[in-house]
This record gives sequence, structure tokens and C-alpha cells, in this order.
Amino acid sequence: MAARCLAAARDMIPGVSRSAARRFHFATYGKHNKNAAKVSNEISTQYPVVDHEFDAVVVGAGGAGLRAAFGLSEAGFNTACVTKLFPTRSHTVAAQGGINAALGNMESDDWRWHFYDTVKGSDWLGDQDAIHYMTEQASAAVIELENYGMPFSRTDEGKIYQRAFGGQSLQYGKGGQAHRCCCVADRTGHSLLHTLYGRSLHYDTSYFVEYFALDLLMENGECKGVIALCMEDGSIHRFRANNTVLATGGYGRTYFSCTSAHTSTGDGCAMVTRAGLSNQDLEFVQFHPTGIYGAGCLITEGCRGEGGILINGEGERFMERYAPVAKDLASRDVVSRSMTIEIREGRGCGPEKDHVYLQLHHLPPAQLAMRLPGISETAMIFAGVDVTKEPIPVLPTVHYNMGGVPTNYRGQAINHVNGKDVVVPGLYACGEAASASVHGANRLGANSLLDLVVFGRACALTITEVSKPGEALSPIDPNAGEESVANLDHLRFADGSTRTSELRLNMQKCMQSHAAVFRTGPVLKEGCEKLGELYDSLSDIKTFDRGIVWNSDLIETLELQNLMLCAMQTINGAEARKESRGAHAREDFKVRIDEYDFAKPLQGQEKKSVDEHWRKHTLSSMDPKTGKVTLNYRPVIDTTLDAEDCASVPPAIRSY
Repeated sequence: MAARCLAAARDMIPGVSRSAARRFHFATYGKHNKNAAKVSNEISTQYPVVDHEFDAVVVGAGGAGLRAAFGLSEAGFNTACVTKLFPTRSHTVAAQGGINAALGNMESDDWRWHFYDTVKGSDWLGDQDAIHYMTEQASAAVIELENYGMPFSRTDEGKIYQRAFGGQSLQYGKGGQAHRCCCVADRTGHSLLHTLYGRSLHYDTSYFVEYFALDLLMENGECKGVIALCMEDGSIHRFRANNTVLATGGYGRTYFSCTSAHTSTGDGCAMVTRAGLSNQDLEFVQFHPTGIYGAGCLITEGCRGEGGILINGEGERFMERYAPVAKDLASRDVVSRSMTIEIREGRGCGPEKDHVYLQLHHLPPAQLAMRLPGISETAMIFAGVDVTKEPIPVLPTVHYNMGGVPTNYRGQAINHVNGKDVVVPGLYACGEAASASVHGANRLGANSLLDLVVFGRACALTITEVSKPGEALSPIDPNAGEESVANLDHLRFADGSTRTSELRLNMQKCMQSHAAVFRTGPVLKEGCEKLGELYDSLSDIKTFDRGIVWNSDLIETLELQNLMLCAMQTINGAEARKESRGAHAREDFKVRIDEYDFAKPLQGQEKKSVDEHWRKHTLSSMDPKTGKVTLNYRPVIDTTLDAEDCASVPPAIRSY
């Protein structure tokens, strides 16, 4: 009976046939079935390759990937979205706190104050043209999300509720704490991702779900698409396109304790590395102050935004010592270091004195239930704590990667050649996979969701300007992607002596102990050597599943290759940077080294050359065959898009 009703209902819907109820793989196209895929044996007879042609291909379907994909489809581009996860399983779903925008719903606000806070938060390593673009576009981006149906928390007047968040101030740091963080209780990322996915279904985007992107198709310095593995049946697919957008997320899983999903394996950064291009600022890894002790699960900064406080083993609100004005809402790198110092000096909590407490039970239970329902549940499940009665044990945990694929503020991937930024034809990046660089050496809380939607949209707008739907694709080598298939085959039948899980754990422990919150030269150098040895042992890897259908052993090994490339560049970049800036804190080089000493009057000082100071972006490249990392540098962009509308912020001593 139920089956007959379902069939009858399907017959009533125009354009839906019984045979089209569910279609798989490359046959699943947009509404007009306009993509004729071709199967070729040019690369391998064992692995037939399916060729697709699109105007644009987006890799990744988190917040940035979805915004880029449906922005392109909206503009008439025949767009493919290739993702190793179903879109609503992307890591954007785990974001809790909110999205920053100077709406001024709680008090008078200005996007220029948000701009100032972001530049200061970046420890003056952020590119000010990109920060200008992001903060000016922030309010429009949030209103756009509201119009898409995102169910923001509301004030009594019905306006979008905005909470306090770390590093946010009024009047250029002189007007006290700003309430700038728009939220959906403490599940903002979940709401944002589902809103964007729902919106994306309005457009004719071709989704290739559970397809693992292997490599970029690069020829003569131009990106011509990507090659991917369909995990469901083991087929290989080449996606040819004039425009390729990387939105693959971060590489948090290079560390043992992190808030990242197990799928945050730096696939985009690794693909760029194998293509012979550089990544930027990978040594800047953010430790979120409040991961649950022992579990690593994220406890949002929104807890402190709602009035929560950090206390040590003596019951003291210790942040007043380190950040007298902002206190618990100082920027994340400052809070994480302060917590670590308290623990080191013997003022930690618990029997081992190896963590601190986040106290919320002084807040009204009704406020906790309305504004922090997810945290209340998470704390009970993973720490056994009732937040209305007892504190949550917390510890700094790897949370975000400021570095990534270097781009300009328009989302175009760039190379630094002969002292100039040169656009890589056909390649774009956005979200955590990219380094625009709006976050510089340290990201402010609630700027990441903003980064996703602003620069996902920016990629779509730029492609619309430089390209047209239906443009002819440039020819491609028939053997393009051959190395990727050879590597896949090698790993599928790898018969060494080291398990993938064992090597991954050793890498994560090495990164956790040698490139932590506080770093020193000898420890970093030892870490570089140890990680180099682990990288060499990739040649001794052993896989067990020889199949090709849903081979999770093979996928995890491919992801380990990607993680290793990211980890090697991260630790080598950290060892080379002889200063402390933002999230990169060296105990043997405790001060920030700029072109001037900003702790003293500038008059009479001679400006240091770019080789003598560290206010510059690290550009790291790597030879995947030998494991050799090469480091170069490019200057920070200190000019805004319009000096009259928004003056640049000169470097200064950073205090909260």
C-alpha cells in the first residue's frame, strides 16, 4: 500500500520518473543532463578514466565550497562540486560560536572597528586589502544568510542577537568590548551549512558526492581541472574546467589532539604542493583555549562571550593578570598561552594539575539553556559535567590553520615570482584551505564562518568577471593524471611493514610534542628530523584491502600522504621563523621582530630590510619524492582597497 502511494505521489510530480528516483555516479547530472561524460583508456586499462567537461569545478562542499558552487551556478556556469563527504557532513557543521559582522544590533558599531580588530588579531601579518574586503562585506553576507533562511538567535526586539567574542572591540580598541558575533545559539556552523546546502539545491549544480580528489590537472603553470576517485565503485574521473576552486578545509589532523574532523587532512594544500606551487604561513596553527580535557572536543568561545570565566587550581580568575582589559575575551593565542603558563607554574586543576576550569555555573540556567544548549550537552557526554553546577575541565587544543593556499582578496591563487604576486591561471581557493591572508598569525573567533561565505562568494564573482559560461576548454594532455593513478595503484598494493594507522599516530604525536603552544629551536629541529624520518617511511607503508570499492584503507593512506606534506611544511616553517608572532610562540625568540621596534619611539630608528625582520609571509614548497622543504617569503600587504574610506593600521604593540 505504502509503495503504491509513493509511486502515485511520484507520478504527480512533474519531470520525475520512476526510473529516475535514484541515479548514481557520473550519470547524476543537473536538471538538463547536459554533460556527456566519456570513458577513455588513455591513462590505464586497469583503471578506466571517465572524462567530464565543466565551466567550473569546486572541490569541497563545506561553507566555502557550497557558496562558491551555487554562486557560479547562479551566474550560469556549468558547475561541478566534487566532495569526499556528503555536503552536510563537512567540518563547517562543527563551528559553534558565530559569525562576525558590525550590524550594530547591541550597540553602535562600525565595520572599520572590526577591520582594526582583525588586523590587530592577525599580529600585523594579515593582508589589509583582504581584511578590508572581508569586514566591509560582512554585514551584507549575514543579511544574505538571513534571507536564505538561517534561523539566527534573536533579541527581544526581533533583531539578530550578537554576543561578545574574543578580540572584538569598539572605537579602535578604546571603547570596550564589542558585541559583534551573530549566532544560532551555539550551533551556528550546523545552521549555516544546512542553510547553504538547502539554498544550493535551488541551482543546477552537479554534485559528485563521495569522490576523493587526488590531484590538480596542471599544464604549463595553468590549472585545467582535477582528477578524482569515486569511492563507491573505484572509477577514476577527470574533471576538466577552465576554473577550479579549492575549498577542502584545514589540516588539523596533523596533530594528536585537535577539534578537527578526521577528514580535515589538508587535501587542497597537498594537491597544490604536488603541483609544484607554494603554500603560505603553514606554521601558524591556532590552539583553541577550551577543548575538553582528555577528549579534545570543542567548547565554544561563546561560553566566555556569554560570561563564562577561566579559573586555575587556586580558584583564581587568572586572565586578569595576562589581559587586564579583555580578560577572558583576549585573542585565542593569548588565552592559550596564559593557560599553559598557569599549568606550567603549578596552578593547574585536577590531581595532575594539568588543566584549568571553565566556569559557567554562575550564569542563569535559563541563559545556558537558551544560548549554550549544545555545550551543556557536550560537557555532560564527554566530561560528565553538569554545567549548571560544576566547571568544565579544559585544555588548549589544535583548532584552526591560518595558513593555506596563498590567494589575493579576489580568491585567485597566487605565486610570488621575482618579487611580484602572479595569479595562477584557472586556480582559486577559499575557506580554511586558503590564506587570503585575513587571519595572518592568529584568527579571531567568529571570523572563520565569515571568511567562508565572503571568499566563497568572491571566487564566484571573480570567475564571472574573467570567464564566460560555455567557453571552450583548452586542450589537455591525454595522459594528464597518469601519476595520480600510478600512486593510487602503488598504495592499493603496498606491502611494506608499517600500517597507515601506526605511521599517522607517530606523525601526530611528533607534531603534538615538537610544534605545540610554546616552541623552542632545539625541539623544533629535533621535530624536523623525526618527521623527516617518518616521511621517508611512507615508502614502507602497508595496506591490507586490495579492493577498489569503498576501500577506506586506501583513502586513509591517501589522506596520510596529504597530512605528511602539510606537517613537513608546518614544522620546517616554524623552525625557520626566529620570532614570536600570533599563534607562533618561540621561547628562545620571545619578541616579534618587525621592520621597526614598535616598543620604542620610531624617530631615529633605521628600517630593517625584509631579510632582517619577520613581518612577512612564509611560502613553503616541497619535493614529494625527496621530502625536501624549500622556504621563501613574500611581503605583507599593508594597504587597504581605499585609503580614504578605510585607513590602514600601522603595526603597534599588541596587548589586550
